[in-house]
Amino acid sequence: MSKRFQVVGIGNALVDVLSHCDDDFLAENGIGKGVMQLIDMERAVALYDRIGPAQEVSGGSAANTIAGAAHLGGRVAYVGKVSDDQLGAIFAHDLRAQGAVYETPPAPSGNGAETGRCLVLVTPDGERSLNTYLGSSEHLSPDDIDEAMMAEAEWIFLEGYRFDGPDSHEAFARAIAATRAAGGRVALTLSDPFCIERHHHAFADMIRNDVDLLFANRAEIMAMYETDDFEAARRAAAAEVEIVACTDSENGAYIMAAGQEVHVPAIPTRVVDATGAGDLFAGAFLWGLTHGFDMETCGRMANVAASEVISHIGARPEADLRALFREHGLI
Repeated sequence: MSKRFQVVGIGNALVDVLSHCDDDFLAENGIGKGVMQLIDMERAVALYDRIGPAQEVSGGSAANTIAGAAHLGGRVAYVGKVSDDQLGAIFAHDLRAQGAVYETPPAPSGNGAETGRCLVLVTPDGERSLNTYLGSSEHLSPDDIDEAMMAEAEWIFLEGYRFDGPDSHEAFARAIAATRAAGGRVALTLSDPFCIERHHHAFADMIRNDVDLLFANRAEIMAMYETDDFEAARRAAAAEVEIVACTDSENGAYIMAAGQEVHVPAIPTRVVDATGAGDLFAGAFLWGLTHGFDMETCGRMANVAASEVISHIGARPEADLRALFREHGLI
């Protein structure tokens, strides 16, 4: 009997504030290019005042992944913390409108934290630099984990960024235990090299003991396995995890499973905004996996989805991904 959910995501619940800038703006404001930096509310307000015209869309890495799987028609749910404020309402509405179940109780307004937001600064080369105020998202706790929901998941998808939080590791442990006890499986995305540096030991333990599917890009997997050799890092990951899906920008992706590695070429695309490429890659891959497609096809679907999302502003698909899959002969 199939479970209620094919994928349940757990991670940050953020609203992305997207704006264009040049490299000089990044340098003048001390912003690291192409990485995620955690900022406080004061810094968030100051940067917001300095950026140009902006677009606000619901985001958060794992939430984007779940939105992508929902767009494809997957049975999905999400767990992430917002506050009972305007941005929190926007986040909840947008995610539910995609078709995802979202039932995490909001934190009361006035509790000292607001709904998190990420200022995404996109340079002319399409690279995105993330400045994240976690807000309420940081306070995801074990109490927010519905064990019955976890038991009804074929897969749970854990966001590496959420390792930054006082109770997040315990929340993840509760979710993993409930999922595994009911025969479900665990996927993890490494999210960011700096995040790996901050929590390397916790990542290593989880990967070794609990993870069935690992998502990473070139920089992340080399940071995780502390090597400058990309191939060696992939081999090390594959020795610990049943399935490894590793992206390498315009060079495509490498899918490792059952002792075999498949290289899947990228889809040539004009990069407008790289935000969400890895998120949609994971969403399409999980959709393919839960619908019985082989690993190479899952990887090709994932590359198609990633290419669509980087062709426009924002981390949610605008084109019909299933139609694109058909155009590429995948379904």
